[in-house]
Amino acid sequence: MNKGFFASYDSVWMLDGVRTPFIDYCTGLSSVSPTDMGIKVAREIFARTGVAPSDIGTVITGNMAPGDCFQYFLPRHVGMYSGVPQAVPAVNVQRICGTGFELFRQAADQIQLGYTQTALVVGSESMTRNPIASFSHRTGFRLGVPVDFKDFMWEALFDPAALVTMPQTAENLAVRYGIRREEVDAYASQSFARAVEAQERGFHAGEIVALHNEKFELDGYAPREMRVTGKQKELATDTHARPSPVEVLAGLKALYPNGVQTAGNSSALVDGAAAAIVAGGDYVRSTGVKPLARIVACAVVGVPPEIMGIGPAPAIRLLLERSGLSLGDIGLFEINEAQGAQVLAVARELELDIGRLNVNGGAIALGHPLAATGVRLTITLARALQERKLRYGVASACIGGGQGIAVLVENTEYKGD
Repeated sequence: MNKGFFASYDSVWMLDGVRTPFIDYCTGLSSVSPTDMGIKVAREIFARTGVAPSDIGTVITGNMAPGDCFQYFLPRHVGMYSGVPQAVPAVNVQRICGTGFELFRQAADQIQLGYTQTALVVGSESMTRNPIASFSHRTGFRLGVPVDFKDFMWEALFDPAALVTMPQTAENLAVRYGIRREEVDAYASQSFARAVEAQERGFHAGEIVALHNEKFELDGYAPREMRVTGKQKELATDTHARPSPVEVLAGLKALYPNGVQTAGNSSALVDGAAAAIVAGGDYVRSTGVKPLARIVACAVVGVPPEIMGIGPAPAIRLLLERSGLSLGDIGLFEINEAQGAQVLAVARELELDIGRLNVNGGAIALGHPLAATGVRLTITLARALQERKLRYGVASACIGGGQGIAVLVENTEYKGD
């Protein structure tokens, strides 16, 4: 357990968080830039918390795939168009599927190191707008040589070091842990059922800001615009969650011969963004703002690329060992459902009670917009801890290329047993 990265934080708090609805790709958000989704959730988190944008000392964003030609400017424009002063610096970071958690880690580090007392963190991802790209035609097209354009999103699912796709890494885990197709479909059906139930009782609505056609003005600069696609004038709910009986999922074709993964038991392709404000204890005490949760610690580890999906298991072990806690101390877990077999392998490795895992549905049902996922999971976890009056929760994800990341949060409203 001496390998990997661990950091704990004395007094770092998530004041609140918000996200867009997660919308099936190639539908309602297909024309919306990740920058504009990021601006929207940033503006909303200021409105919800009452924190003045002028109080922010750093902007940290995450975005994996460029949704337009202006990705370089995404962190700066999210900050400026949400009202953060021009003097405040902004940076875009990436740790693939763990990017959203990395935003919290870097915000907590900056606060603990004294660089700032407040951070705006925003993860935004358009899976729809992943480009069809060419990396070989800058010097032109040669007669008779095939034109080399590739699907950026599809190609990025392949690890050229291990020579496996991301779903194949889940298949490797299924073999290693003896996970059957029936188990994966049953877990996926449960994820859908939990998401639908949470949606029906209004849980997810509590963290969602509705989207509609909107302009974002900034004095002295060109306005930006967000336009939703289709007949709906407003997008207010996640679109992928739906009743999905095991019998229906069992009828889907496996991605690989004799495999366990299908389109129905893997994470859904969706577009979306999420934002939170992270602050230090001095700011919380001086303003009297009531935080949603305390960011206690974070851990990141590396694992073999061919079984990258097991990453949350060693990350969670390191996180808890260095925090002086056990699995039994953790009330709820949010582990990203990249693939059904992958999350079942993590649960099996940790001997984790499924009743404490992804209790409001996971990415199989809700979707996995890469850079936004970790922010969403942390927000959802903090809110679920308050709803169930539990103290500690862990949010985690596997990471393509062979990593795992985990964040420990504490419920600020916990009153004890």
